[in-house]
Amino acid sequence: MKDESPNDWLRAELQDTLDEDYEIELEDAVLSREIARIYRDKHPSQMPRPEYFSELLRLQSELIRLQDWVSYHKEKVVVIFEGRDSAGKGGAIKRITQRLNPRVCRVVALPAPSDREKTQWYFQRYVSHLPAGGEIVLFDRSWYNRAGVERVMGFATDSQVQQFFDDVPEFERMLVRSGIRLVKYWFSITDEEQQMRFLMRIHDPLKQWKLSPMDLQSRVRWEDYTYAKEEMLERTNIPEAPWYIVPGNDKKRARLNCINHLLGQFPYGDVPHDHVSLPDRVFNPDYERDVLPPELYVPQLY
Repeated sequence: MKDESPNDWLRAELQDTLDEDYEIELEDAVLSREIARIYRDKHPSQMPRPEYFSELLRLQSELIRLQDWVSYHKEKVVVIFEGRDSAGKGGAIKRITQRLNPRVCRVVALPAPSDREKTQWYFQRYVSHLPAGGEIVLFDRSWYNRAGVERVMGFATDSQVQQFFDDVPEFERMLVRSGIRLVKYWFSITDEEQQMRFLMRIHDPLKQWKLSPMDLQSRVRWEDYTYAKEEMLERTNIPEAPWYIVPGNDKKRARLNCINHLLGQFPYGDVPHDHVSLPDRVFNPDYERDVLPPELYVPQLY
């Protein structure tokens, strides 16, 4: 039988996974009609879904190759995702991890620090989540909380913020010297786009959980966040760990651009794999399967 070409595989995979991907994409489908209409008017050049899914699957297949390379060579990878609330960090992370092995690639999204953690060295609670050899860690917000939300909302003093700016370049150089490959992304959206996405969350019962009092305050303090972001990028953009800005107004293109760029940060390639074959099942002629009581089964409602 003739081997399938990569394009044949992509078409088959695309057909098999559309249901799963459409489920993830429900975030765009469950909006109120009026909000959805306004959003379409603001984004007239959205990428067609078949084109988006086809390219996403191609990039995700490359992410699997990257994962295998990281695992085989015991590389240590940290990817930081920062940006304003609703900028699209979570959506990009979800597409990156969607087909990867959670034992290799994991997401770290820490809650507010506990009273005990507030007394620790600031970076201490992040250090325990850093990767060992063969692991990829994606930080959905990171130690840069101190330069952003903690600074703007008054959870950190001016001296603590200045100490952070003094410390973080050397902290990240230490990580790089230890063999960690560190990549930092800032997802950037406009004032108008954030307002639209917050309205979408307010009108979408499946997304209202994403809105917090802190999110609402971020609208009030847009300019304060802008100033904090600009100083953060200026003072922490070091050669060993530069910042990369992802324009995020178009969510689908932002995800694809981010994944494509991330793949370009590593000299990954194919690695050896053990040949896998399915062994024959062992049949025992004396074995009789027990009949289980019906109450053990999940009701078949669908």
